[in-house]
Amino acid sequence: MKQNLVPALRLTLVTLVIFSGLYTLVLWAAAQALPTHGLGERIERSEGGYFYANIGQVFTEERYFWSRPSAVDYNAAGSGGSNKGPTNPDYLATVQARIDTFLAHHPGVRRADIPADLVTASGSGLDPNISPQAALVQAARVAGARGLEVSRVEALVRQNTEPRLFGIFGKEKINVLRLNLALDAMK
Repeated sequence: MKQNLVPALRLTLVTLVIFSGLYTLVLWAAAQALPTHGLGERIERSEGGYFYANIGQVFTEERYFWSRPSAVDYNAAGSGGSNKGPTNPDYLATVQARIDTFLAHHPGVRRADIPADLVTASGSGLDPNISPQAALVQAARVAGARGLEVSRVEALVRQNTEPRLFGIFGKEKINVLRLNLALDAMK
């Protein structure tokens, strides 16, 4: 038994040092090399305070683009998804309610034209981005609420579209907070 116990204890101590100490130190050092030093990207507010650009925000007013739904009510302390599968009746009812709400606020939009990211929550519940299609489908509502031409709002969407990483990884995306702040800055 002693011949098995000693190597097991050594392995436990080595992995404890590696994964609790070295791994944490490597991640911390890598974060310090980033421009934000691992603290997240903050956008200062004109009236004081700040927003975090990398954490989803809730927008419900007609004059703003709406964010992707959140399973955790945009609470960064409790990141997570709903963990309900695509055939779960509760999940399907939630998605249907989101579709109905969206259609009620966008009378000219057909159900088939609603991008999935406007009615389904992300895995973290904190996704700050939506697809360009999700922004464009909301452009008429936002333009109407602000008294702007739809073409101006659509141009703003295109200006705030971030390309794929290195042109090949991921998808085009739009940070909803940045887009809404750009809307507020429009004259």
